[in-house]
Amino acid sequence: MNDNVNIRELNDIIASKSDFLNLIRKGMDQRIVGQKHLVDSLLIALLCNGHVLLEGVPGLAKTLAIKTLATLVDAKFSRIQFTPDLLPADVIGTQIYSVKKESFEVKKGPIFANFVLADEINRAPAKVQSALLEAMQERQVTIGDETFQLDRPFLVMATQNPIEQEGTYPLPEAQTDRFLLKVVIGYPNKEEEKAIIRQNIAGSLSPVYPMVNTQEIVEVQKIVGMIYIDEKIENYIVDIVFATREPAKFGLNDLSGLIGYGASPRASISLALASRAYAFLRGRGYVIPEDVRAVCHDVMRHRIGLTYEAEANNITADEVITNILDKVAVP
Repeated sequence: MNDNVNIRELNDIIASKSDFLNLIRKGMDQRIVGQKHLVDSLLIALLCNGHVLLEGVPGLAKTLAIKTLATLVDAKFSRIQFTPDLLPADVIGTQIYSVKKESFEVKKGPIFANFVLADEINRAPAKVQSALLEAMQERQVTIGDETFQLDRPFLVMATQNPIEQEGTYPLPEAQTDRFLLKVVIGYPNKEEEKAIIRQNIAGSLSPVYPMVNTQEIVEVQKIVGMIYIDEKIENYIVDIVFATREPAKFGLNDLSGLIGYGASPRASISLALASRAYAFLRGRGYVIPEDVRAVCHDVMRHRIGLTYEAEANNITADEVITNILDKVAVP
């Protein structure tokens, strides 16, 4: 009974925050044609205090999307173009000697922002990727003997080009695991493409202005953290993750030879967090199985290792996840 009262109160709180979401979505629609999944994924990551790994060919408004979101939230935005000659200091900052003060001073890097675009993250060597991912995980940066806390909200959107692999440094699985979501976006449809042409021929994009502030985002993150997850939903999440590790126990014998390694415990945590955020986007104070299923592919596609047999048969992680969702009992 108490849970029902709490959920009712939470639904009222979420309803009062619906204007917050409407303002952001309206602002994004002014600039971004289509790409609803991309916009929702950015909002989910923002609400969960997580990060997004985005895979798509050039020209799909990836940069425009996060830059527009930063403007709407009235937050600091920085863009880092990852290249093979980039150094960790180019990301996190370094110490510079001041002749005037006769001492070293800290010069902060572009990581000190609320929204960071790591463009083509797989073009920089491992030590640069590690510097970025450490800041993402710890939410702090150490330069010399000084440690600096990063401002909240802090969201990194890293992009990868799935086509061109020459001269790239693929992210190790242990590092991709630190991204809450891996989102794969495709081309727009014909109507959206025509709208994009008209928008760009006009010569200028619609201006957008700050609609909310960073403090409001932090407050909404706390509300999302209060969204109720029933034990049955928790069991459902655990079953999905365990099905990637022990497929035979769930009647998925055909997947045993296709999965090299299953999803980590971070997948279970991320599924719960992303499901809460998805429920918030749908105006609910509780999670239902459809929320879990809606975010499952984005949460898990980069956390499952496929065998050579799977790759030889052109079987993707998305197909494996779909089979698991079809087989695991829904509460």
